[in-house]
Amino acid sequence: MISRFFVLQVTWLLTVAAGVAGWLWSPLAWWALAVLGPLSLVGLLDMLQTQHSILRNYPIIGHFRFWLEAIRPEIRQYMIEDDRDPVPFSREQRALVYRRAKGAPDQLPFGTIRDVNAVGYGWISHSMAPVHNTDHDFRIDIGGPQCLKPYRASVLNISGTSFGSVSGNAIQAFNRGAKLGNFAHNTGEGSISKYHRKGGGDIIWQIASGYFGCRTRDGKFDPELFARTARTDQVKMIEIKLSQGAKAGHGGVLPKAKITAEIARTRLIDRTRDCISPARHPEFSTPLELMGFITRLRDLSGGKPVGLKMCVGHRFEFLALIKAMLDTGVTPDFIVVDGGEGGTGAAPVELSNHVGLPLVEGLSFVHNALTGAGLRQKIRLGASGKIVSAFDFCRIHALGADYVMAARAFMFAVGCVQARACHTNHCPSGVATQDKGRARALVVSDKMKRVHTYHRNTMRALAEMLGAAGLKHPSEIRPWHLHIRAANGEVVRGDVAYRHLEPGALLWGEVEDRLKREWDRANPASFTPNF
Repeated sequence: MISRFFVLQVTWLLTVAAGVAGWLWSPLAWWALAVLGPLSLVGLLDMLQTQHSILRNYPIIGHFRFWLEAIRPEIRQYMIEDDRDPVPFSREQRALVYRRAKGAPDQLPFGTIRDVNAVGYGWISHSMAPVHNTDHDFRIDIGGPQCLKPYRASVLNISGTSFGSVSGNAIQAFNRGAKLGNFAHNTGEGSISKYHRKGGGDIIWQIASGYFGCRTRDGKFDPELFARTARTDQVKMIEIKLSQGAKAGHGGVLPKAKITAEIARTRLIDRTRDCISPARHPEFSTPLELMGFITRLRDLSGGKPVGLKMCVGHRFEFLALIKAMLDTGVTPDFIVVDGGEGGTGAAPVELSNHVGLPLVEGLSFVHNALTGAGLRQKIRLGASGKIVSAFDFCRIHALGADYVMAARAFMFAVGCVQARACHTNHCPSGVATQDKGRARALVVSDKMKRVHTYHRNTMRALAEMLGAAGLKHPSEIRPWHLHIRAANGEVVRGDVAYRHLEPGALLWGEVEDRLKREWDRANPASFTPNF
């Protein structure tokens, strides 16, 4: 394989050769130095600078990426598939994150670039009595009636980013940025590494079916190991991952090519084979047993908030969880709804494209179900899945979310260029790789500031949008603030497009027949439905 420094090495070699040739044979050879000299200097500066990971990993040749991006608008008309770009995030979304992470102006002349008449176009209504929000540090308290140590969280936090899937430098940048901005960083299922601890930022420890970091040699849950880590001050919440939007029902996979000795020690796993977490938890097999596991983790952690992360699949299964909550009196402190459009470093294409309810539908259903069962006030709702802009926040909050977890937006902030090489260990920007040489291109001291800056500027943009609507906090957004262009061209309010149940409606049977059937099928003693 050609080295990523090949162009630089050849340039330096030719520079030396031209100098020697001019000295030994003909001064005419020195003319080549007029080109090779500056190129050599550019390559050296590329390796020494700390702002651009691509240039540190690909000196000289990396500039072509920026040149091509600069002329892209000029060649857009010739790119037949430009409007059908299969890359998960659009250029517009990535550009928004880059600008905010770098603190660049985000004003746009000549008005909207969106087709306001397009189906699905959305907006929130503004007020004739707008307010000026000087405070953009929006926070909520997470911790239900059974929680002894509630956590005061930002409404925007970093979603699951596992050490193993991403590099140690990326983990440090995320966590140190979170500490600068006083928000939380979810570990992902890869457990808590030394890079998390170096950062010192608030941690949400995700416990998945592999129980990494709190497992026995044969992969079972180890309560003593869990308690020892969960009770440390840096850990603020515990998240039980039931499923992930990008690969719901599949479990996690870390190829053995990416498993270093460091990762093996962190996860307590073997390096000789792929690290595969099961598709389901071995510690519980019914909704009632899950409530018991929640109680167990809450007790072992010293009373910290314990919640769930899930992508909605069979609706009767989530309703079975609700029935188990009602039967036992146990409720999770929070539930993070991950949309089927959620991201991952590696997953089968079919699962990514065709399994799992999209975020809007999943969140609306979970919010309605909890409200209809009279449990909504006890449980905080998080949302995850391609959330980038202030309007994304407003839309999600209008449909029931209390806070947002974002991963890919923060990955863009630390330099991800969406090369989609996460599973190859050849990430060009040093984000999703365990190659120390590639990872060193990501300079923590620079990128942690971008993580913080993206968070701060997004919260400022949210404050401005809320103020325009006459609101002071995301919790004040209601479905009727949201408007959507329907398929027939008409404008539909959010409370019409996404109907919300009244408190207790499920318990009294005051719901539509389809939801009533799902409720009747839900069985708290089993994930198998009643027929």
